[in-house]
Amino acid sequence: MRTLGVEEEMLLVDVHDGRPRSVLGQVLVRAARRHPPVEDVGLHGAVEGEFQQQQIETHTPPTADLHTLRTEIRHWRSEAVAAARETGSSVAALGTSPLPVQPVGTKSERYTWMQERYQLTAREHLICGCHVHVSVESDEEGVAALDRIRVWMPTLLALSANSPFWNGQDSGFASYRSQALARWPSWGPTGRFGSADAYHRLVRDMVLSSVILDEGMVYFVARLAERYPTVEVRAADVCFTVEEAVVIAALCRGLVETAVQEWELGKEAPDVPTPMLRLATWQAGREGLGGQLVDWSSGLPKPCWTVVDSLVDHVGPALQAAGDLDIVQNGLALLREEGNGAMRQRAMLARTGRLVDVVAESVRATALHAPG
Repeated sequence: MRTLGVEEEMLLVDVHDGRPRSVLGQVLVRAARRHPPVEDVGLHGAVEGEFQQQQIETHTPPTADLHTLRTEIRHWRSEAVAAARETGSSVAALGTSPLPVQPVGTKSERYTWMQERYQLTAREHLICGCHVHVSVESDEEGVAALDRIRVWMPTLLALSANSPFWNGQDSGFASYRSQALARWPSWGPTGRFGSADAYHRLVRDMVLSSVILDEGMVYFVARLAERYPTVEVRAADVCFTVEEAVVIAALCRGLVETAVQEWELGKEAPDVPTPMLRLATWQAGREGLGGQLVDWSSGLPKPCWTVVDSLVDHVGPALQAAGDLDIVQNGLALLREEGNGAMRQRAMLARTGRLVDVVAESVRATALHAPG
């Protein structure tokens, strides 16, 4: 069975007023006392730094079992929360800060280059995503999966949408994170590659253009991981709850497994123009689970849950074979009932009229299983 790993970017916020705090360095020192750094994060899990000092990133080790994955996501969220508490801060699994913030860049040679190169785009960039790694046997298998899962990336974004607020106001989007990412030159859906050689040739040419610094800046919504033998699905906002993250991860594995099976049977990847996928991505970021999504097979708008049901039908056999189907169905039923992160955030603001309460609710949810 294919293994899974999840990376979660989350905000570091003040425990009193909910505003993001630039305490990354202090948090990492305290996290290292609890878990000394290891050579290969991808095999062991970790709490790590990110682009801005007001955010943190967690990694889970690879596992084939969803129950173990759930435990690992909870564990590493808890480790981040425990380290943050020692600085008078906490952790909020939100795709963007609901409250106004002036991002403070993390000090490193790479990040300094990016700040200089991308200017206002980099200075305003404080967003948090959920990246799912699914193991593949080879680059050829990985690219075959990328060519076939690309049409479903907007649906994953809609499910996970958790960033409706930006700089103290409602953006009008369920995922404003997706809009912030669109400002970067290498982000977005891709065309069909056809082969691993074609994929690597494009990545090489992108780096040689000097518009981006290196392969790590190839911000496709799904790509071959730079350091691991995985497909890295980067479409989703960081999820409001652990259960949502588990559902997104299971769907990613189901998509990769289904895609590889189709490739092995000689089934062609869907020939959907990349501009249509850009439209579908925009629509998913705008509506989330609150309206209509673009159905990739017809190019027409359909109710969001109709498109989600199509995704589940598509990957259903793979989910069943992995023992994941019940977990996904139960998780999606809970999403239908309670809403995703964007809906929860807006519901809290409607109840209290205070964005600080939106952050506080996320802090409570993120720390739900933290010690102490």
